[in-house]
Amino acid sequence: MVLLKTATVAVFSKGLDRCAIIYVYMDRKQINVRLTKKQKEHLMTWVLIVVAVLIFSLIGSAVSKLFPRGGVVEQDKGVSAQAVELPASWGDLGVQMVSVGVIDRVKFDALYAGRGGLTDGDKRFLETTVKGNIVVTQENAGLLLNLLWALGLGNKNTILEQGQMTDPQYGGANRFASTGGWTLSRGDAMNHYSAHTFITLTPKQQALVESVSGNIYRPCCDNPTIFPDCNHGMAMLGLLELLASQGATEDQMYKAALQMNSFWFTAQYENINRYLEMKGRVPSEVSPKEILGKEYSSASGYGKVVSSLPGGKQGGSSCGA
Repeated sequence: MVLLKTATVAVFSKGLDRCAIIYVYMDRKQINVRLTKKQKEHLMTWVLIVVAVLIFSLIGSAVSKLFPRGGVVEQDKGVSAQAVELPASWGDLGVQMVSVGVIDRVKFDALYAGRGGLTDGDKRFLETTVKGNIVVTQENAGLLLNLLWALGLGNKNTILEQGQMTDPQYGGANRFASTGGWTLSRGDAMNHYSAHTFITLTPKQQALVESVSGNIYRPCCDNPTIFPDCNHGMAMLGLLELLASQGATEDQMYKAALQMNSFWFTAQYENINRYLEMKGRVPSEVSPKEILGKEYSSASGYGKVVSSLPGGKQGGSSCGA
């Protein structure tokens, strides 16, 4: 048997009633092969099959490039990741908060019934001990906002008892959106204000929470987390307490805080990233601590950022449940 490495084949025919002549050009030499009518028909069938296979192969290749399978399609710069794992576990905090009434399960379920209802995954945060680190997605970020809000409101902490929330000039801690706006408790929200020991911090951990919370802002207002006057601030306080209690470092706390803010204020952090790029900086190389500071993440700081951008979006997140 002769093995041909490469060849160019040309088929010429003057009709099915005659023999076909195949010219095989190999290394510039011509080999003539005569076929009978029946052989020609078989040959043409195989040629058509080969051509069809090649066509479908090319189409399949083009489709695979247009619609890649597997993996996560990268989003535009600044858009929150599809899923983020925080360096902390939820445990049975939801069960505890329901048991003491910081969360009234009837009211909570009624709220989410109007939003399509709680999924089985959502209910785990309220009904069981959730093992493993918390995984945040676009789908559960709003639920976690409310759960962390309840945690920050109800957990006993000197920030709530001796901080700016109790400054007489504001007329009482009950006058803020973070307290008066929490309508999902059993009884008055202030009955649960800094009233429960869900999380116990060591003096070192408490000092870390106070330090970090003093530098974390949110685009909906001009106060840092250490003055949690709205739901986002109170939820962030709850998150920082949770992180610190489980040994998170300062850098990990800032990183997690930026990730959560990016879920809760997606449009704003898209714009902050655009602003950084406009200034010649790479957003991923800027420290979360700097981005979360007053210059970028406070309401006034973000206002300056967005006013510098063509078509910047002012959109935000509601400070309600």
